[in-house]
Amino acid sequence: MTVEEKSGTQENWRLKVLIIGGIVGVLTGLGAAYLLIKRAEREDTTPQLGAGEGVKLGLLVLGLLKQVASLGEGK
Repeated sequence: MTVEEKSGTQENWRLKVLIIGGIVGVLTGLGAAYLLIKRAEREDTTPQLGAGEGVKLGLLVLGLLKQVASLGEGK
């Protein structure tokens, strides 16, 4: 395999990972928005996130990103 073929293969898997990650992120965001809307409809209010909920959500996302980044380590 030539250097150019290796480079193309490397870019190919990177693109696949980016696309899959993007799709998962979009679906997760849509799911979260749907749940927020359903909660607001159930309580007959407009969707709102308070500062405390925002901080909790931010920390949750950071924890999730840390877990994803550590996937495959320690084999």
